[in-house]
Amino acid sequence: MDNRRKQLITLLSQKDNQYISGQVLSNELQISRSAVWKHMKELEKDGYIIEAVTRKGYRIVKHPDKISGNTLQWGLETNWLGQSLTFEEQTESTQTIAHQLAQQGAIHGSVVVADEQLEGRGRLNRPWHSEKGSGIWMSMILRPEIQPHKAPQLTLLTAVAIVETLKKVCKIEPKIKWPNDIFIHDRKLAGILTEMQAETDQIQYVIIGLGLNVNHRSDDLPEALQNIASSIHIETGKQWPRAHIIQRFLVELEGLYEHFIQHGFAKIKEMWLANAYKIGEQITVHTRNKAWEGILLGIQDDGALRVEEVENKEQHILYSAEIEWHKRRDEE
Repeated sequence: MDNRRKQLITLLSQKDNQYISGQVLSNELQISRSAVWKHMKELEKDGYIIEAVTRKGYRIVKHPDKISGNTLQWGLETNWLGQSLTFEEQTESTQTIAHQLAQQGAIHGSVVVADEQLEGRGRLNRPWHSEKGSGIWMSMILRPEIQPHKAPQLTLLTAVAIVETLKKVCKIEPKIKWPNDIFIHDRKLAGILTEMQAETDQIQYVIIGLGLNVNHRSDDLPEALQNIASSIHIETGKQWPRAHIIQRFLVELEGLYEHFIQHGFAKIKEMWLANAYKIGEQITVHTRNKAWEGILLGIQDDGALRVEEVENKEQHILYSAEIEWHKRRDEE
């Protein structure tokens, strides 16, 4: 994003819907009034509705519903996360772009956002439905100075940031389903994909991908997903400005990340457990050729699941397992 244009929208936002004269903007930005006008026209292309009144100046009367590099950085209150931002109208996968940028030296906190993904993917390379204009599809590049074995904690941290954002912004109460999903009312709302490039004792970079269903209606989802997936719109009956959700999420994630780096994982783990899906409830675990009933107790610091077997009270630490989270209807 043009730095002067970023300064311009910052100045306009500070006036809180009041007019600011072209001369004041010209002086503040150290550009001509003609250049100010040209920047206004570029903002209008992004969907901002700008009112210009003789002898009063300019004001923004409506923010755009669509997302773009400009709308995402308008009012972004982070110190470093998302300040370097790449936006694509359409791409195969934000993860792919983020890996390319990271390998080219992209700075810590760089973010990639797309309006549409053609080959969005989740854990185990499962496809992720990522249609244009409906959801949030983004990837973040982090370069944490932590040991590689602690990288799974970043997935748990991201899940907490998503839940806290949706509680505060959308007033809904989602839950975190181990290892990397966000659920609401037993349906999937979001997924997290964490990928790492590292050496034995040093992380080069971590890419954290997020797919969040925002304004999907039920019939927008593929038929196979309509009974197992949801969206913020389905849950609230409202359309939501995706740029605002992204901005608030980046603020939440930056704060949690900085706490994690400075003070460790204890608080993040506590918040994760407070929002965990099916915590304290019975689940069915399939490991190797055995299926058994267990009570979900929590997680380890390394992200492993802790489950107590119902039959013998033995505790298990699970790094990977197939889990039935609730009974099928024909078993009820």
